[in-house]
Amino acid sequence: MHIPAKLFLRPVRLIWLNTVVRVYDLVPAKLHQPLAGLGTFAVFLVGSFVPEETGDNTRANRAISIFGFLVMLAVLTVTSRNWRIIPWHTVIGGMLTQFIVAVFVLRTKAGYDIFKFISDMARQLLGFAGKGLAFLTDEKMASKTWFLTGVVPAIIFFIALVQMLYYVGFLQWFIRKFAVFFFWSLKVSGAEAVVAAATPFIGQGESAMLIRPFMDHLTMAEIHQIMTCGFATIAGSVLVAYIGMGLNAQALVSSCIMSIPATLAVSKMRYPETEKPLTAGRVEVPKNEEDEHTVNALHAFTNGSWFGLKIGATIVACLLTIIAFVGLINGLLGWWGGYWGLEGDRTLSLEFILGYLLYPVAWLLGVPKNNLRQVGELIGKKVIINEYAAFEALVKNPRYMEMAPRSKLIATYACCVSNYLYTCNAQRECQLTGCYRASATSARLASKLVFYRRSLLNAPVMSSESPFRHLSAVFSLP
Repeated sequence: MHIPAKLFLRPVRLIWLNTVVRVYDLVPAKLHQPLAGLGTFAVFLVGSFVPEETGDNTRANRAISIFGFLVMLAVLTVTSRNWRIIPWHTVIGGMLTQFIVAVFVLRTKAGYDIFKFISDMARQLLGFAGKGLAFLTDEKMASKTWFLTGVVPAIIFFIALVQMLYYVGFLQWFIRKFAVFFFWSLKVSGAEAVVAAATPFIGQGESAMLIRPFMDHLTMAEIHQIMTCGFATIAGSVLVAYIGMGLNAQALVSSCIMSIPATLAVSKMRYPETEKPLTAGRVEVPKNEEDEHTVNALHAFTNGSWFGLKIGATIVACLLTIIAFVGLINGLLGWWGGYWGLEGDRTLSLEFILGYLLYPVAWLLGVPKNNLRQVGELIGKKVIINEYAAFEALVKNPRYMEMAPRSKLIATYACCVSNYLYTCNAQRECQLTGCYRASATSARLASKLVFYRRSLLNAPVMSSESPFRHLSAVFSLP
């Protein structure tokens, strides 16, 4: 039996307007943002220090995480394109929203059960891709945990499924409903809300294609936001594969959801809006022009399979060349370090260097002191190769498997961002099909994004696009 949502939403709206809104209107306008900021910080403090200590999850470590959070806020404010016009309503709302998501997932049974259900469904989705692989090869090959057999088939299948759901209209309906909340609560443009809501589910390139008719009219701040979304999370097609590796499914799924308000908040700090967006005041997912040439859902599914194959081949090629190049650099560093006696466990390599360089970052995240270097190495591995390499080391390498539970969970959140090189290529390839201006602008902004992604020594996480969601999860660790 179908029950209209308005039967529940109307009473909620009535109560909201006669309670919260009336109290809000009684407060002088100049005090709205300061009180909202203090209230949000108070929520952070209560959520961090009230729960009891368990193992390495001490109040001292939580305090360090809060300090790292404040450092990140200060760095983003100082490096903002124009800090005087930062929309603090969006920043404060984004921080509070993703903290609430973290508390809901990590500290309530209902939140845990909901995201566990989602992660279980994702595992089953991965299993369906394995059935297709088993038909093409055999059951033994399908059971292997290779990247080529465990991740790529899931990517191809998921993209084909997304194309079919988009054709029938379900995906637009779901994204539109999901984006409305962030549109009204964080006061962003319709295009930004749509892309931010869609990226965790369909990927950075595909989400940008949802607003292809608006590409020629996007402001610089909107393009910055679209790229930030792509850098700050991993696509659902890859997410199901990582869950299949045995990683903490709740952490991965919640991290993707938390990235939505986090990217909106951080992007508006780094690049505040100075123009008038075309989609200001409305949420719209336009019709895909390619659907005019698609006969039916099966045709869309077939086209999606071909598109998924191209994306999968691109990922494989990028991984092969990037890992080989990193191996070349490590070989040269090891050869040079050998003259200085750096051998064995102290062999000079990019991971070895970044493990020490990222020591302060791991500390600001609240990692227990015994695991600072290991977490720094994992973040470094994610930066120079990709998140898959970091996750694989986390679940297979005894050096990282023996870390404290808090350290492993923080490392999972910290590495749950897209690889820079692949993300730039994927976004520019998709944007080129939309318009030249968006692609050229994204190329100019990419250098700024990668600088803040990798070079902020005091940042509590390696990417400037997604520090809030990592630290909010750290505050709320069980």
